[in-house]
Amino acid sequence: MSTWEQLAELPVEIDGYSLEPLQASVSSDFERKSTIIRMGGAGEEGLGEDVTYDGVDHEILQAEGPTLPLAGRFTLTSLADRLAELELFPRPPQREVSQRYRTWAYESAALDLALRQARVPLHELLGREPQPVRFVVSLRLGEPPSLDPVSRRLALYPGLRFKLDPTSSWDERLIAELVATGAVDSVDFKGLYSGSIVDQPADPVLYRRVVEAFPEAWIEDPALTPETDAVLAAHRERFSWDALIHSIDDIESLPYPPRMVNIKPSRLGGLRSLLDAYDYCAERGIGNYGGGQFELGVGRGQNQYLASLFHPDAPNDVAPSGFNLPATPAGLPSSPLSPAPSPTGFSWG
Repeated sequence: MSTWEQLAELPVEIDGYSLEPLQASVSSDFERKSTIIRMGGAGEEGLGEDVTYDGVDHEILQAEGPTLPLAGRFTLTSLADRLAELELFPRPPQREVSQRYRTWAYESAALDLALRQARVPLHELLGREPQPVRFVVSLRLGEPPSLDPVSRRLALYPGLRFKLDPTSSWDERLIAELVATGAVDSVDFKGLYSGSIVDQPADPVLYRRVVEAFPEAWIEDPALTPETDAVLAAHRERFSWDALIHSIDDIESLPYPPRMVNIKPSRLGGLRSLLDAYDYCAERGIGNYGGGQFELGVGRGQNQYLASLFHPDAPNDVAPSGFNLPATPAGLPSSPLSPAPSPTGFSWG
């Protein structure tokens, strides 16, 4: 039985839902907005988080209110079918991938609700034991770049590990300072983004400096051109892929057979797509780790829960949200996170 088949016929009764806006300034210099889906039924409530990146899409959703016809009795399969038939955006979203983010929000809320109605937690239904979750903190170092975002966090949390976004403005001195910390697990070249605030064009000089300076780090999303591929050819075993991964088909279409992929639940777009991808990777010995998307609410804990079940000992980009704030507070949990599933539902901590 596949992992999805263990959940597919789980019943869920929905009376209605409501929307809760969240907003925060995060460390990559943008105002993050998200929307919590509060789905109620049979005296229980399930939560999911819409991590659509464009604030205007949240504003439109919240202004329209809970208008989808979701009341009724479903299985998780039939609810997914219903959602696929509905227009989840009152107006077309700013980007196509947002459809996947919103689908995940409703399906994760329904999963949480169904499990609470069944009086079981996710791990019990799947027959898996939650494990401590190793995590990294994902950061950009500003322009002009500085060691400061790393050093400030290390001062409070000396054992912290990082996933960093190199840019062409990184010079040899900064790279040497980062090497001296011994705290870099992953470097994300952001080479597969286009039209975003994090675009980083292919830069063979930068790539050579970084991959040689961090010989043990995972190399995420390099932009492959004849020039960069020549630089990276000897390091392909360290490649990891993120922005391309929306489905199993995307994993199969990668330029090289992968050793590691970053599986972001919301980017996979639904429970079946996500769980099938986990099974696909496990059957083929492909490693994976979880990726965060600046969740402000329950979504971050749900990602940590999934990491605890499917890839706990990986460089999971699921650090507690406080690490993404411009002023990192004291008292945050250290890595690895102790298992913290709720007694019922799809909730962590």
